Amino acid sequence: MNKVKYQLEFSMKCSTSLLFEYIGTSSGMSEWLADDVIERGDEFTFYWGDQQESANLIRYKEESFVRFRWEEDEGTKYFWELAIHVDEVTNDVALIITDFTEESDLDSSKLYWTNLIDDLKKIIGS
Repeated sequence: MNKVKYQLEFSMKCSTSLLFEYIGTSSGMSEWLADDVIERGDEFTFYWGDQQESANLIRYKEESFVRFRWEEDEGTKYFWELAIHVDEVTNDVALIITDFTEESDLDSSKLYWTNLIDDLKKIIGS
């Protein structure tokens, strides 16, 4: 199984501290990323209806980014990351998604993230 890496960037009209609350905490992610997110140390379990998947938090920096690796990808280079970028000149805030997927699923994966971020924007009023 060989996955391709891709990145998406979304303009966000909010503070970095507010955005990090939604991408860096289980309670925040429960509002837009999954139906529920349970955090036990560095292990996060994501629930969608009767389905669940676990991911390990492999890196993070407060108000900057979180990087996860799905349990099924353990031992690989694959991860997914939610990163906050602030433009040095304009101070505009962007959320950058980095993920890996099968090449045949690339368009649907991008659409999936776009829909999730649209939900997030509605929640934070962006």
